[in-house]
Amino acid sequence: MASTYSDLGLELMVTGENAGTWGDKTNSNLNLIQQAVGGYEAITLTSGGTVTLAMTDATLSTARNMIIKFATATIASSTICTIPDGIEKFYIFDCSGLTDANNLTIKTVSGTGFSPTTAGAASPKIFAAYSDGTNIVEVSLNTLGGTIATAQIEAAAITTALISDNAVTTAKISDNQITTAKISDNQITTAKVSDLQITTAKIADDSITPDKLSNTAVTPAEYTVATITVDAQGRITAASSGAAGGGNMVVTTITNSSGNVTTGANASKALVYLAGAGGGCAPATASGRRAGDGGGGGYGVYGVAVDPSTTYPFTIGSGGNGGNPSGEFGNVGNAGQASNFGNLATANAGNGSMSAPINTNSGNIANNGNAPGADFDLYNRRDFFGFTTGGAGGTTTNRTGGTGSAGSLVLFTNKV
Repeated sequence: MASTYSDLGLELMVTGENAGTWGDKTNSNLNLIQQAVGGYEAITLTSGGTVTLAMTDATLSTARNMIIKFATATIASSTICTIPDGIEKFYIFDCSGLTDANNLTIKTVSGTGFSPTTAGAASPKIFAAYSDGTNIVEVSLNTLGGTIATAQIEAAAITTALISDNAVTTAKISDNQITTAKISDNQITTAKVSDLQITTAKIADDSITPDKLSNTAVTPAEYTVATITVDAQGRITAASSGAAGGGNMVVTTITNSSGNVTTGANASKALVYLAGAGGGCAPATASGRRAGDGGGGGYGVYGVAVDPSTTYPFTIGSGGNGGNPSGEFGNVGNAGQASNFGNLATANAGNGSMSAPINTNSGNIANNGNAPGADFDLYNRRDFFGFTTGGAGGTTTNRTGGTGSAGSLVLFTNKV
């Protein structure tokens, strides 16, 4: 009767067979057993290919080794390593030299196997597995029974990466173990502070800065002659500037020429003393009849609101020209020009006068200008504290019609 072979390829000799060679065959079987128990084999993989490990009867073979180490390689696409069907054996697969080992599958020819992947590991590891004759089954730590005692865990072995999110519960933290040093900056959020836990005793003196106070409805600004509302916590909840007042008024402009004036950074009020120009006078006639004087410019005082740091243009009217002495009755002088302070104040000019009628020796004085909307209309004033402020009408001298005076501006503003 002929010898048979086990699934590991060991020759099973029958009684009376292999006379004279029994010792050699027994030694061969022992070498095969040694290979199965402690054999080592380096296997080279080709990315995308298939490597078939062999199990040849009575011959040292790759699939019989206990330890299979894959040579250093990058497994960029699906790669397969197989062992023959029908083998019942324990294996150790060393995949530590592989890159992208998850693309490798270790299996039986016809059955299933596993991919040597390790969640969270920077590189593949060494894997244990067994073949049950049909499939290859990985022996993972999460499939093993028993427990790991504290003494078997190194102090530095439990790293942050090895602790799952939300895995440390309140029951696992002993009292007084959360110290200040264990809390990084800005980690205590509003949601982690229960109501009424921030008491006065927990707030150091002078530690509440303006940035920590919530905004009220008050607009940041400077308020003059202010009305304010204060709540029970001492916060200003409403504020507005008053309309009264005009203190600290100072002269900023005295002129009878057009130009611009810029208010101070804190200015809010202005007093405008504004005069229009006087009208020109008609000349006396050849027969000696004198014309009336030209009309005086309007002159008024305006109290107006102004904006701070704002430029206001103003125009000062020119006096009207006198009439030409070459004519007789009906010759007239020219009206003056109005003066304006922006669109806030206007002083109108006086009219020009007309030569006297034939049957009279002197003409009538022409109409004066006015100051519409002024707080005071003082058209008959010609000076203000020694300053020329009004445009007088022209008068006749030696038959020549006189020119009216130019207008003028005296400006006061507050908080310059």
